[in-house]
Amino acid sequence: MTNKLDEVFNNKKAGLLNVYCSAGYPHLNSTTEVILSLQEAGADMIEVGIPYSDPIADGPVIQRSNNIALGNGMSIPMLFSQLESITSELTVPLILMGYFNPILQYGVEDFCKKAAEVGVTALIIPDLPIEEYQKRYKKIFSENNLHNIFLITPQTPASRIKTYSRVGGGFIYAVSSPGITGGTHNIASQTTYFEFLKNLKLKLPFLVGFGIKSAEDMEAVGKYAAGGIVGSAYIEAIKDGNDISVKTKQFVQMLRSRS
Repeated sequence: MTNKLDEVFNNKKAGLLNVYCSAGYPHLNSTTEVILSLQEAGADMIEVGIPYSDPIADGPVIQRSNNIALGNGMSIPMLFSQLESITSELTVPLILMGYFNPILQYGVEDFCKKAAEVGVTALIIPDLPIEEYQKRYKKIFSENNLHNIFLITPQTPASRIKTYSRVGGGFIYAVSSPGITGGTHNIASQTTYFEFLKNLKLKLPFLVGFGIKSAEDMEAVGKYAAGGIVGSAYIEAIKDGNDISVKTKQFVQMLRSRS
């Protein structure tokens, strides 16, 4: 069975754009509007964050969106219900990003089965160790045609990166520099790291995230990676909850303006 995420990489080798949004933000029922607006605006894939009270990898902007979404009443069952309402309209790959404890409480097998049913193609679970994944959950992911996307940082050894590329699926999420999302990272200064990853000739393509907020950033990573991941800048762009479709189109056009 083919995975929609693989088809995207097969059809377009460079300049891919993955945009992150927080489920239930800025309003509880904004999730579907945000996803469909990103799809219409031309995002190549969409990463939906499952709100969590202690998101260890996320900076203040995404943490704030998480808190707002939780306050709005967002939950995993609510998210699945929302996604179910637009499954037939989805044409781009949908990725869920979340922390392992809520998924474990929901039930990993039930979670993966439901995720697949509502159109999800891959999961990003930053705090699920690869050893645990291989031992307990890889079979469940495979049975539901879900990729498991691993994160790496500039401190991750080459041997470990190659293992992630061999065991994971979809793409490798390359964190641009140590720290949290939304930081003041100088993307252009990380070219040595990006070139190092490119020269590894990994089985999987890699996308660069953390700190990307402009067309210049996208251009910089595009010289080495298959594309970029944008989160905090988009969260900021739609924070007032008004004219989401218009603001999303403008935001994506801004990121594409040098491509």
